[in-house]
Amino acid sequence: MIAVEEALALVLENSFSLKESEILPINQCLNRNLAKAVKAPIDLPSFRLSSMDGYALRLHQSNTYSIVDEVKAGDATNPSLKIGECVRIFTGAVVPDDSDAVIMQEKTIRKQDTVRIETTVNKGQNIRLVGSQVKKGDFPLEKGQVLQASGLAFLKSLGIDEVEVVRLPKVTIVITGNELITSSEKLSRGKIYESNSILLQAALLNQGIETKLISFTEDSLKETINNLKKAFFNSDIVLVSGGISVGDYDFVKQALKELEVKEIFYKVRQRPGKPLFFGKKDRVFIFALPGNPASTLSCFYVYVLPLINRLKGGKSDGLIRLSIPIEHDFKSVEPRALFLKATVQNKTVRILDRQHSSMLVSFAMANALVYIPQQGILLKKGSLVETLLLPNSILT
Repeated sequence: MIAVEEALALVLENSFSLKESEILPINQCLNRNLAKAVKAPIDLPSFRLSSMDGYALRLHQSNTYSIVDEVKAGDATNPSLKIGECVRIFTGAVVPDDSDAVIMQEKTIRKQDTVRIETTVNKGQNIRLVGSQVKKGDFPLEKGQVLQASGLAFLKSLGIDEVEVVRLPKVTIVITGNELITSSEKLSRGKIYESNSILLQAALLNQGIETKLISFTEDSLKETINNLKKAFFNSDIVLVSGGISVGDYDFVKQALKELEVKEIFYKVRQRPGKPLFFGKKDRVFIFALPGNPASTLSCFYVYVLPLINRLKGGKSDGLIRLSIPIEHDFKSVEPRALFLKATVQNKTVRILDRQHSSMLVSFAMANALVYIPQQGILLKKGSLVETLLLPNSILT
């Protein structure tokens, strides 16, 4: 059994960026990682641009100017200005070549065809220069950059309609357990409704990944081996839910051994999620996750997500980690590291009730996990605790 930090380090150490890429339209690239740096095809802005509504001036000693023309956004005109002349100009418009500065209209008093300036004007004021945001030939976005909404808009502003991104990893989910039934079946004694498939599907879809296959496996060695063989085909990651503990009907570990999967680690000194397996067969990564739903999701966020980020071409180690004051006292006598469902609100974090690994209700309310690495810890209200923000967390 190994420590949390060692387990995560082994995941990252064995990870790599997928070599295959694809060229996609910009509107299909949200949350995708660039396969190569983007070269700017133009200067941005490509002309001297007014950052204010006001007047473009050809400076002189007086504070009074003659208005000789008007330039609005989209105009291609380039009025000539003599010293002491100006043009009415609007935000986003081309600044005439003869203009030295733009004064915002709130600092002026206009009387018919003249305008008086009520403040000091500096040369270049309120003018965005050619290439001031990015110069033609520069590489503003690096390889591996995640394309958020702002990044897509930036690419559009450069006139770029498509980019090359790293392909998404192919993920197969294998669900084990004779006790599991679907929600369309009648619940009978000894059976429970299966939920880990939708749990993992949704968590993967949040990363833009649609699962290739979901296989439901009976608790037998032969059936487990057969379904794992199918799962390995054309997959980058296989996620096995359940059957990885040491019970008489837990066959996943034995099946992985018979299929010659290289074990990288098995069992982590943590709660929930102690019986976690991570291994590799050729270029396929295998996580065997504990069957309890909260354990499954905790292990996904802490270990699977960093691997997915690396395969997609990113550099992130997973969830965002912050030190946040705890809003109450907390005591733990647990000898293992803890990942506790929690809510971050009003700049503090609160550990939720119902932390058992079988309970999803607290996860449904959580927007964070609190990581407690030490055993026998006593935290006072206001103590800083390491907090992992769950994807798409909305903090208030």
